[in-house]
Amino acid sequence: MEFFDNMIDNPQLDLSNVKDRGSKKWVAMMLPEHLKLIRSYKEEQKKIPRPQLDEWDLHAIEETINIAIKRKSDVVIKLWKDGEFILRGGIIQNVDLKDRIIEVDNPYGLLSYNLDDIVDVTVTD
Repeated sequence: MEFFDNMIDNPQLDLSNVKDRGSKKWVAMMLPEHLKLIRSYKEEQKKIPRPQLDEWDLHAIEETINIAIKRKSDVVIKLWKDGEFILRGGIIQNVDLKDRIIEVDNPYGLLSYNLDDIVDVTVTD
């Protein structure tokens, strides 16, 4: 009764006292196809759009790669793949402009990455 008396005195509804289970109570009524679509939609929403690099960004990446090759220093390469950023480290061994591949030596061996996937390069030494 006290709740309704407060409603008459104060017409604004205070939802801070409501202990709701959110979407959990509706899950039992959803079909597996619905759940699959909802999960795929949530995964799609998490994806980050590919950054658009201008000439200045590409020039800065090129300079950093050249410095790292000359000094044989460790680098951290930031790659964009399938809507997420991936960080990879190592020492740049070779850059093949014809095939657009960069070869990086790290403790796990010599790995190749596509130059078009590179978003940023940072020298760590």
